[in-house]
Amino acid sequence: MNKKELKEFLDEKVLQYNRPEFIESDPIQIPHQFSKKEDVEISAFLTATIAWGNRKSILNNSKKLMNLLDNSPYDFVMHASEEDLDSLSGFVHRTFNGGDLQYFIKALRHIYTSGDGLEAIFSEHSTSISTQGAISAFKKEFFSLPHLPRTQKHVSDPLKNSAAKRINMFLRWMVRDTTTGVDLGIWKRIHTSALSCPLDVHSGNVARKLKLLHRKQNDGKALAELDIALRKLDSQDPVKYDFALFGLGVFERF
Repeated sequence: MNKKELKEFLDEKVLQYNRPEFIESDPIQIPHQFSKKEDVEISAFLTATIAWGNRKSILNNSKKLMNLLDNSPYDFVMHASEEDLDSLSGFVHRTFNGGDLQYFIKALRHIYTSGDGLEAIFSEHSTSISTQGAISAFKKEFFSLPHLPRTQKHVSDPLKNSAAKRINMFLRWMVRDTTTGVDLGIWKRIHTSALSCPLDVHSGNVARKLKLLHRKQNDGKALAELDIALRKLDSQDPVKYDFALFGLGVFERF
């Protein structure tokens, strides 16, 4: 395929998968249950944090997590007592456990009480062409409270060569508009041109088959390479192609 044919092919796949039906089997259905901005972004952040492994398990554990937060994540974050935090101790999703969750709640409370919340941190450090430095700055702020070193692995740092798949997915959810009813588009201070594709095994394999990516590892350098390729196809909304790459990989076994 030449560049024109490739763009037409991928644009068709975006239209095929970037539609409300996509939500039915995707973790983005969790934040879609809420309407208050803080509830949406907190539920999205926590859901994205555990979004690895079996999709059914991700959905089941995300629902359990929201139940533990009384289905009012912002209120829980801001007002949870020590007893409330203790009730989270039994939660587990793969290597993310109750202790990690307890720290995440404390860190989120710190972010909302010491500043203007999640959007403010990410927007302050984003540029018109990248959010990767903002993710790194967010991680530094998020872990500014006393914590167990093991918990840090649950927030990736692109400046340490991580593809940061889950947090890039979270940013896609927050920033891309709601025109098709899939992404949530509640953040207005970051432009879609700055977003990066949530690079994982599925999107990475498809990108390599389509010659959009040559690096073999799914790491920060691979993400930078893919960013360049996708921005050539659409400089204003490159991450829309996540729907095409993911759909081709997961649903079509491309």
